[in-house]
Amino acid sequence: MQEMVTLVNGFVWGKVMLALLLGTGLYMMTRLKALPLRKIRYGFTQLFKPSASSKDGDISPFNALMTALAATIGTGNIVGVATAIGIGGPGALFWMWCSALFGMATKFSEATLAVHFREVDAQGKRVGGPMYYIKNGLGKRWAWLGMLFAFFGALAAFGIGNTVQVNSIASAVEESMGLAPAITGGVLFILVAAVLVGGIKRIGDVAGKLVPFMAVTYVLAGLFVLIYHIDQLPAAFFLVVESAFNPQAALGGAAGVTLLMTIQFGVARGVFSNEAGLGSAPIAHAAAQTNSPVRQGVIAMLGTFIDTILVCSITGLAIVASGVWQGDAEGAGLSIAAFSSAIPGGQWIITIGLVLFAFTTVLGWSYYGERCAQFLLGERFVWPYRILFICAVPVGAMMKLDFVWLLADTLNGLMAIPNLIAVLALSGVVIKLARDYFNDPANN
Repeated sequence: MQEMVTLVNGFVWGKVMLALLLGTGLYMMTRLKALPLRKIRYGFTQLFKPSASSKDGDISPFNALMTALAATIGTGNIVGVATAIGIGGPGALFWMWCSALFGMATKFSEATLAVHFREVDAQGKRVGGPMYYIKNGLGKRWAWLGMLFAFFGALAAFGIGNTVQVNSIASAVEESMGLAPAITGGVLFILVAAVLVGGIKRIGDVAGKLVPFMAVTYVLAGLFVLIYHIDQLPAAFFLVVESAFNPQAALGGAAGVTLLMTIQFGVARGVFSNEAGLGSAPIAHAAAQTNSPVRQGVIAMLGTFIDTILVCSITGLAIVASGVWQGDAEGAGLSIAAFSSAIPGGQWIITIGLVLFAFTTVLGWSYYGERCAQFLLGERFVWPYRILFICAVPVGAMMKLDFVWLLADTLNGLMAIPNLIAVLALSGVVIKLARDYFNDPANN
């Protein structure tokens, strides 16, 4: 089984798939005439504006973004970035930036389609995402493709969105505080259950408060590290760009790394971190209180910008500028070493960051999994799925997750295939909606 999953994983995160992810973003960015880059400022201005229609959704546009970011900002921002640099060299960070910039166009398209093709369920809630824009946009004969996405998503939520995250929390807490994983699992079980019983509104409320706090705190701490190493920052930028095209220019841990490896690890970890193209975030944005798909699309693309261009860059530049990437540390150890080089007790910032990032990822992915299960099996299965998801929390804290990591990573990547097919097939819809929206003087 492990050999088979390893084989599939090699394809899912291989050259062809990564080219498809980058290619889709580049294609949409070109067709949109760089709209996502031109409208970043506009997106931020829309975050706190009153919604045009609070009846057309379940949570505010801001909380929809925070819910998506809750699931997006996770271990990938600390461990993923460090792993990419540790294996692919500093140049991997450059390719993470590229995946994010093109990914903004993909994320804009996904969220726009999610709101445009969303449905109202029997409880009066707005539901949407790739499975719905496949069914309602491509027609019933393509419904199987939507079911395929929902199947991968419902299963992936238990791995990448639950047990893997909880295990990271338990490991970090055990290493820093000596607390047994069983105790951490029990506490997380209670906390997760307390939030999830309230559904998307409570998840949105918690995410709306916790995500900004944790992101701002982490970024400020990271900026302090960069200021501490300000004399090395120009050289760090130069090394990141130079080694993106010539990995051999980098020394130490990147010796022997090929250009293809640098690109592959940079793009793969970038996508793992910001999830652009995977189709998960539009599930949250479909619940937004808005009657304008494009407005929510512009807000949604900010998630990719914040996650990778901001948070991941802080981690990556801290690792390169501090020089710790040339040492023996790996994974989270690289991030800890970078922060500790400038801040006494820097390991606590990384530990607390990991705990909060991973915890909110569990909350966000619980909603993704529920909506996928609802699409596959109907609304009556939402509560059983939610209970199973909560019960998996303490299990994840105590499991050995080597195979679960591999399986979760594979399922996560498989979600992208039906989603990208739909985004490309429905690209004309996205272009028309965007053109009509911004041709209205009121929206400029």
